[in-house]
Amino acid sequence: MTASALSRSTRLALAAATLAAALAGCDLEWDKPKLSAPPPARFVEAKPHPAPSISGGRDFAVKFGSKELTQLVERALDDNLDIAAAIARIAEADAQARISSAALWPSVSMTDIARTTRTPGTTINVGSASSGFNPATSSTSTSTTTTARARNFGFFQLGLTASYEVDFWGKNEDASMAARILANVSRFDRNVVEISTVAAVLNAYFQVLTAQDRLRIARQNVTIAQQVMDAINARLEVGVATVLDISQQQTILAQQQATIPPLEQTLRQTRNNLSVLLGQTPESMTIKGGSLTQLAFPRIAPGLPSEVLLRRPDVAEAEARLASQEFSVLQARAAFFPSLSLTSLYGFQSALLSTLLLRPDAIGLQLAGTLTQPLFDGWNLQGQYDFQKGRYSELAALYRKQILTALSETENALIAIRETDRQMKFLSVAVSAARRALDAAEMTLREGTIDIVTLAQTQTSYFQTQDQLAIARLSHFQAATSLYQALGGGWSPTTREIEIARSNAAYEADRGPWP
Repeated sequence: MTASALSRSTRLALAAATLAAALAGCDLEWDKPKLSAPPPARFVEAKPHPAPSISGGRDFAVKFGSKELTQLVERALDDNLDIAAAIARIAEADAQARISSAALWPSVSMTDIARTTRTPGTTINVGSASSGFNPATSSTSTSTTTTARARNFGFFQLGLTASYEVDFWGKNEDASMAARILANVSRFDRNVVEISTVAAVLNAYFQVLTAQDRLRIARQNVTIAQQVMDAINARLEVGVATVLDISQQQTILAQQQATIPPLEQTLRQTRNNLSVLLGQTPESMTIKGGSLTQLAFPRIAPGLPSEVLLRRPDVAEAEARLASQEFSVLQARAAFFPSLSLTSLYGFQSALLSTLLLRPDAIGLQLAGTLTQPLFDGWNLQGQYDFQKGRYSELAALYRKQILTALSETENALIAIRETDRQMKFLSVAVSAARRALDAAEMTLREGTIDIVTLAQTQTSYFQTQDQLAIARLSHFQAATSLYQALGGGWSPTTREIEIARSNAAYEADRGPWP
């Protein structure tokens, strides 16, 4: 073995020993958390049949049979500020992906220098010479003075500087992939915001209609209570009623009148809240409304649990965050290994500007390579690596929770639809029976044979049952909205693929001159 070969082998051995010593105290093992088990084969509250994804926000609103509701949803999709903010976050994520990917490409910059240095002039006393020395006479001496003139030194440079980090361990590629997947997250988040906005508009409109229904019921009840009051007053005039009878009926009448102001408040405030969802001021928007009883109730088939998980953008968002974090873990792991950076300088240098580009000997060239290996940093890299692994475990748990939440929300929405429908049927029977009882009580009142306590109880029962039916109807329609959200609001695996394709296209566009 030659001396040069021995020397090279020695250097490689020393480098390997140094790297091993640097990594000896580092724990680079990673036990990835296990993700969730396969979803169940069927929902408890629905038949196990596949079903197509439900329609989007506008098409879903059409199913209720209200032109005004459809227009409100369309305006919200166009003007809602939460959706606008989510769209802006997409642009931010796309830009961040380009920033994080910049290290994959060489960095080239122009270096231009024009510098002039002036050294000042000075006068120097060189020395003195004596022609002789006589104590009795004066001595004769001579001196020499030298003057240095001020001088100008020029330096001019025109060149290019390039640098590039060789990504041996994939550190920069991992950072780029993490940011690009987060760009997908921003698009999934936008769909989550859109679905939530549509659901909020639907529920707000249902609340407006319910408040109008309850106001009509309250005013009708006030009319009934006033009619009973008039009948009791008539009986009092002929001496067949007492002041107690009048007082009891006045209480019932006042209680019914007191229900109107809160309902008016709810109606107006809900209209104002709805205007915010549409990105408008309350003063610039008018909602006609109507009655919740005039709306159609949509029929929705949930399909299979596995289909639901593919249709929900929030599940896709949690999954994408987890995938992005995996690359962040790999990036932190790659930081333990050596980093090789290449730099170069090419250009022209001259003391005179006139000869900067004309003389071949003015060309300057510099090449350099820098190898950096972390040896000891107070366990900073180990801490960063452990942090990223912990973050992955956190996101894995949140991803599993999101799957469970999606399935639970679907089951709960199905339960709510079924049980509120049953409640409405029972309350409808109760309202009809209470109305018949009230009619009979009013008839006996006119005949003069009714007990005022029985009459009061009959009125109160009828008034309360009507209001309960209106509230139950609102819950029934809100359950439909909840199922719309739980099933992904018209989102689908195809939508996921489209959003990812858009993210890739945004990354490829306007990223610079490099291939």
